[in-house]
Amino acid sequence: MGGPVSVGIVTVQKKDVPFYLTGLGSVTALNTVTMHTRVDGQIMKVAFTEGQFVHAGDVLVEIDPRPFEVALDQAQGQLAKDIASQNDAKVDLGRYETLWKEGVIARQQLDSQQATVGQFDGAIQSDQAQIANAKLQLTYSHITAPISGRVGLRLVDSGNIVHATDANGMLVITEVQPISVIFTLPEDNLPQVVAEMRGRQLPVEAYSRDNNAKLADGMLQTIDNQIDQTTGTIRFKAQFQNSDLSLWPNQFVNIRLFLNIRKDALVIPSAAVQKGAQQTFVYVIKSDNTAEYRPVQVDFSQGNDSVIRQGLQAGEQVVVDGQDKLQNGARTAVHGSPSGDKSSNGGGADGRAPGQNP
Repeated sequence: MGGPVSVGIVTVQKKDVPFYLTGLGSVTALNTVTMHTRVDGQIMKVAFTEGQFVHAGDVLVEIDPRPFEVALDQAQGQLAKDIASQNDAKVDLGRYETLWKEGVIARQQLDSQQATVGQFDGAIQSDQAQIANAKLQLTYSHITAPISGRVGLRLVDSGNIVHATDANGMLVITEVQPISVIFTLPEDNLPQVVAEMRGRQLPVEAYSRDNNAKLADGMLQTIDNQIDQTTGTIRFKAQFQNSDLSLWPNQFVNIRLFLNIRKDALVIPSAAVQKGAQQTFVYVIKSDNTAEYRPVQVDFSQGNDSVIRQGLQAGEQVVVDGQDKLQNGARTAVHGSPSGDKSSNGGGADGRAPGQNP
């Protein structure tokens, strides 16, 4: 008969455990604007540098304003001419009214003069519209930032002729502070998230693609209005302040959505949980140092730990190393303790049995 099986064990702990949902997300700018010119002309000045942060209203590009200044002068000149002509027509109208009252001229001649004055009213309104349009074109020659954000690479250079019909823009502004992340979760998680959102905003953490580095903390903003039936998932949107620019548009990140704290949860290392043909189980070390096959129900796994819903009690010892050599009722000896004394397991704070490498 063989000797006891050498195993590594840990103690089932009862503690508060944060419950997270995890998903894959893509960083998305809150606003992205491709700047086009509204007028045709030559670029006289590029007032930004690539990668610069600009504020709404900052001048970015100046297009030659002289053609629009000339058009404005012409419209103003035409307005002055029409006002002078209208004044002359009004003076004549006054004379015609006097002559008509004295019976010198016919009523038709008076009516014609009144119509002439009205025509100048229309001409003046048209001139004023021309002036407003010329001023608008002149304003368009100074291209300003509509949003605050970071400027990308310059797409045109100073001296080039640009047109309002150009397919490509002159630059792209992307709002990166704050910034959002669109991520997906299985539709089965939707009721849990909705229930938690009723009382508070839910914190969200963004991690690098390899899940080793935490990039930013944010808050869940909203849930999409429909489930994707093809994948059985639903989209969520979180917002991050991104003060250190750790998130960039179109970057892939791992998302952890905090839901709640599971109070007094039974926690063991995930390495202790074994999957059988029909159920999950662990090996529990009994007081006589024999192994007991114990079916368990796993509530959820978080990192290297698993929360057990049913099947274990706090303080019991479970095997985390050497399960492949165990059978129900097998005699065991804890690593580093030839006598099999379970007390040699420090139950260390790191949840690792003595003799295990970090």
